[in-house]
Amino acid sequence: MKIDAKQRMRKLFRLRTILLMVILSVLLLPLASLYFFRFYENVLVQKTELELISQSAVFASVYRELIGRSNFQDNGVYTPTFPQLDLSKQAVLSRRPEALPIFSNDQLIATPTAQLAGRRMQNILANTQKVTLAGMRILDENGIVVAGRSELNMSLAHIQEVQQALQGNYSSVLRLRISDEPPPSIASLSRGTGIRVFTAFPIMDQGEVYGVVYLSRTPQNILKHLYSIKEKVILISLLMLGLAGLIVMFISSRLSRPIRELIEQTKKVTRGEIETVEVLKQPGTYELAELSNSFAEMSKTLHERSEYIQQFASHVSHEFKTPLTSMQGSLELILDHSNEMPEDQKQRFLHNLQADTERLKNLVNRLLEQARADSLQSTSESTNLLASLNAAQSLYADLDLKLDFDDKETDHNLAISKSALQSVLNNLFENSLQHRASRIKISCKVEATKLRISFHDNGSGISDANQKRIFTPFFTTTRENGGTGLGLGIIESLLKVSNGTIENKPADEGAIFIVNLELVK
Repeated sequence: MKIDAKQRMRKLFRLRTILLMVILSVLLLPLASLYFFRFYENVLVQKTELELISQSAVFASVYRELIGRSNFQDNGVYTPTFPQLDLSKQAVLSRRPEALPIFSNDQLIATPTAQLAGRRMQNILANTQKVTLAGMRILDENGIVVAGRSELNMSLAHIQEVQQALQGNYSSVLRLRISDEPPPSIASLSRGTGIRVFTAFPIMDQGEVYGVVYLSRTPQNILKHLYSIKEKVILISLLMLGLAGLIVMFISSRLSRPIRELIEQTKKVTRGEIETVEVLKQPGTYELAELSNSFAEMSKTLHERSEYIQQFASHVSHEFKTPLTSMQGSLELILDHSNEMPEDQKQRFLHNLQADTERLKNLVNRLLEQARADSLQSTSESTNLLASLNAAQSLYADLDLKLDFDDKETDHNLAISKSALQSVLNNLFENSLQHRASRIKISCKVEATKLRISFHDNGSGISDANQKRIFTPFFTTTRENGGTGLGLGIIESLLKVSNGTIENKPADEGAIFIVNLELVK
């Protein structure tokens, strides 16, 4: 059946296209990461809040000193203030409400002590603000501004965070920030471009609130920084695109060229221009080297298999042709001269026909056995050698073939199926019987993970001239005794499946065959 490979390849992409898509995806990751900047912006917000807390603690300490509330005693108990803002969860409030003036006499005004302390801190706040760029206000216990850049003697007591601080609780909020500069074009990707952090830190002594440090500052904005250097960002992006293109071309040349060479070789094999695929001299990558080796090994195996089938078919046709020709001649003689042919001659021709029929039948059976051995698949079965030898001993005792072996020496489990091992033994013993053997000496030797089994019979043996041909299919010196020349080939095929081997050794008497099989612990 013809395989339509083109139809299944329609949905596949070229390797160059896949590499380009991968590289471009990697390049797009930094742009996609902009959507994850909120996490980093949250870190920046908390960092800003922590800095404002630190500044507030210093200003609170200075204010307590100035109003004469410096009798703070260290009792060994620490009450640190931690950042509370979370940009991913915190609601962003509207702009900070304006400060309220004090119009009527019934409203509370800042005490002289608070006003004096505020005037003394004015320069401290102004100089600090130049460095930190934070908005700074010092409020008295009624929420009236006593120190700051603006809004002096005005009330901030109505603001949410200030109200909590006047009750002795630290408070921080996020509020909308209106900038006098136009926002960057990519500001919509960020939530932190238009907010400002406000902290209200209570100034307390002995559990009593004497004022509030009210600070605010805009957190750092990574998007604004990127936008400010957009020319450099564009230049780097173009350089990265160019580098990506070079990488794609390099990888494509390292991968596509060896693949094209491999494809060209397979096409030549298909057209019959070459017999096998050669290993690539410059495979480019480890995977392509492995692929090249696999193709070369597969090609060599298929070539050897093809040659084996050709030779086997040639031998089969020759083996069948001889008895068929003999049968055809005998039948023609009987049909043409049946009336005048003597009875004894007719019986001789019929006997020859029967002998040739039996030979063909035996040959067909052996061919089927060879085919089953060649198509056998590897299994995880194991077989005890001693048990198989004991079963064969009782079978061949009636054929006057004695099997001489030591029970302890042969008691090993081998990595081969029971049926395969029995077939190997039967073919070896049948081969010895055909060479008029009456005894087989079986000995074993453990070599690393394998068992070396020696079969030494006392038959007629194998001549020096025939030792190199005994494993050739259909070669036999006992054709008149029913030999087909397939027994050793069947043994080779059965052992190959189980990672085993067979070899012939020269012997002064009889024949010696060595079988090697894997041991099973």
